[in-house]
Amino acid sequence: MSACVPTRATDPSDSHHKRRIQPAHSPPPTPPRRFRIAGADVSASIAVFLIALPLSLGIALATGAPLQAGLVAAAVGGIVAGRLGGCPLQVSGPAAGLTVVTADLIHRYGWRTTCAITVLAGVVQLGLGCLRVARTALAVSPAIVHGMLAGIGVTIAVAQLHIVLGGTPQSSVLDNLRALPAQLAHLQPAAVSVSALTLTLLLLWPRIPGRAGRLLRRIPAALVAVAGATTAASLAGLAVPKVDLPSWSSHALAGLPEGPVLGLVAAVLTTTLVCSVQSLLGAVAVDKLAAGRPDLLAASTGPGGRPRVGRSELDRELLGQGAANIVSGSLGGLPVAGVAVRSSANVQAGAVSRNSTMLHGVLVVIAALLMVPVLEFIPLASLAALVMAVGIQMVSLHHIRTVTRHREVLVYAVTTLGVVVFGVLEGVSLGIAVAVGVALHRLTRTRITHCEREGVHHVHVRGQLTFLAVPRLSRALHLVPQGADAVVELDGSFMDHAAYESLQDWQKTHTAQGGSVELTGRRPGTRIAELSDSDHCRCRPWTAWRNHQCERPYTAQPAGQTGASGAPGAAQAPGGSRESSGSELARGISAFQRNTAPIVRGELARLAREGQQPDQLFLTCADSRLVTSMITSSGPGDLFVVRNVGNLVPLPGEESGDDSVAAAIEYAVDVLKVRSITVCGHSGCGAMQALLTSEPGGSRTPLQRWLRHGRPSLERMADGSGPSARLAGRAPADALEQLCLTNVVQQLEQLSAHDSVARALQKGELELHGMYFHVGEAQAYLLTGAAGDGLFDHVEAAADLSA
Repeated sequence: MSACVPTRATDPSDSHHKRRIQPAHSPPPTPPRRFRIAGADVSASIAVFLIALPLSLGIALATGAPLQAGLVAAAVGGIVAGRLGGCPLQVSGPAAGLTVVTADLIHRYGWRTTCAITVLAGVVQLGLGCLRVARTALAVSPAIVHGMLAGIGVTIAVAQLHIVLGGTPQSSVLDNLRALPAQLAHLQPAAVSVSALTLTLLLLWPRIPGRAGRLLRRIPAALVAVAGATTAASLAGLAVPKVDLPSWSSHALAGLPEGPVLGLVAAVLTTTLVCSVQSLLGAVAVDKLAAGRPDLLAASTGPGGRPRVGRSELDRELLGQGAANIVSGSLGGLPVAGVAVRSSANVQAGAVSRNSTMLHGVLVVIAALLMVPVLEFIPLASLAALVMAVGIQMVSLHHIRTVTRHREVLVYAVTTLGVVVFGVLEGVSLGIAVAVGVALHRLTRTRITHCEREGVHHVHVRGQLTFLAVPRLSRALHLVPQGADAVVELDGSFMDHAAYESLQDWQKTHTAQGGSVELTGRRPGTRIAELSDSDHCRCRPWTAWRNHQCERPYTAQPAGQTGASGAPGAAQAPGGSRESSGSELARGISAFQRNTAPIVRGELARLAREGQQPDQLFLTCADSRLVTSMITSSGPGDLFVVRNVGNLVPLPGEESGDDSVAAAIEYAVDVLKVRSITVCGHSGCGAMQALLTSEPGGSRTPLQRWLRHGRPSLERMADGSGPSARLAGRAPADALEQLCLTNVVQQLEQLSAHDSVARALQKGELELHGMYFHVGEAQAYLLTGAAGDGLFDHVEAAADLSA
């Protein structure tokens, strides 16, 4: 009789219990990940909060908005933009760059409509983020952005100067400047004293010297300045206007926008433009700051290997800023944007994730709710002095030098003056117009000169060659007489079709009349081929050092005519003509002075001051095909190079030695203290070929006397008693390659016989390396293991040789 066992599958608790049953050999379930905040984020958030609190109140004061609006914007910027934005370490909140825009909106439309405009600007930012156009904002010239910020800074500083002096600012910069003499005549000593103390503390606090200064500087200067001025004003009993924070129950929220439609649209676009550009540029700047922190890179991986901080996602940052502006405007807060001062403080304080930004917003909320009695002790003059200092800092001398160096000072100046006199939107529009005009001027500005030197007519074109320059180009080209030799140097990066056809037609005509035309580009040593469809130049960026001319192909000498080091004889142009070595040398030097010298001058000046300190002695053949700096990717001061025919190292001794090579070895080891010596042979070595084919006796020429130092290599190869030198993966192609490899091994042994080398090897201060370079394959091989093994292994392109 079977028993009926009731099932309990329908019991939720039982099914839950069954789901938790794990197979016998399965890994344990992953516990739920708890939310944790790194200690570095906590300390960074406190530092940012201490900066944000006084600045938020000061910016609200400067705009004429309710002071609580600054706290709302700081809290929303930290929490909403910090959580949703694409730049984890950027701190958002009320920005000084928005002060002028917001103040103008409040003056025109009132506070509630300004909040509505902030909400609409956030909606537009959301739309732009969804359209993924954030990168487009970076196309705005930096001169325009810096000029806009400088103009806003001047406007802020002039307006806050009136509060610093104890008065009330006017609505525009020009009105403030006109009212300044009267304000100076009626100073308020109490307000001036508080402001002076604030500025003094703000200036001197970061400059406290010594160990105590390093500890004290951890406290933000803005907090110290405001706290010090507040304490002094309270102790002295100064009668100055102070912060007045009304009850949150009476805080004004956003209302329906009221005003002319076109004016409201312009206001929304202006707010969107300033907020977006400032936030996106700030995100790029934060990326640069974060890249300079090795500890941040080391801590950039959180639990599970997921990255905490990466490069900014600009479209997401735009979405986060839009959401923050919608929330801030709805709650009666100021417009929100990324803030440079707080962001840099966040990075420098050691933040490692977006938690620091969000926690700083939470601290602002706590302060706004619990610290109202303390905040109401702060004098308005102290906040005005703080914001005035921020405005002055927005006129950056570094930015001015940068735009001057890039010849954009006109764009910067026009934008700055436009913002100061007319407003932000008008100033930026003027700056864009001037930037476009400057770009067109540079595109159309082409300098064309003609001169005659030693019977050769030179036409030099500097700048972009467009159809607008074709008439002047034609006039210069027609100054070249028929049948004359001409050189046309195109010193620019662009040539349109009209200029191309004009130059091509003239070249064909001039060549048909018996003349010669040489067209050269800007890169040293490169030539531009005949401008015809049948001829194609194969120049590449490396032709600066390549022995190559496009329009005059060389023909090699008959086989067998090689120099001592194995290089082919001088290449000839058709008909046997060849450019004189003197003019070729002069042209190469001229190209170096024009293109390379400006790049390396600073490094060579440093080497001239400090002297040479190479790491290694590189002993190689005199073959012209071996470019040591190219093979080793080295630069000035890296290698102490000794070159001779056959990369030979004569044995020390009065009869068999060679003072030149021995002196170089001694100087490198004992004086320069090099840490390694490399003997480098190569394929197709003419010296080794001559050694193979040499006959005993005969005339003792200087070359034959020198090659006697290579005979031990020939004997070593013929002996065959020990392991033969070989390449990894294949046998030597022929006896010549076998001798070239064996010679490297033999010369390393002869190198070890020198006293200075032997002493350094015994002390462990020196390493010896063998190297073989196959010219035809452009492949380097290093001697691995003991030199006696003779195995040369190839070096891969991606190999890491640091170990």
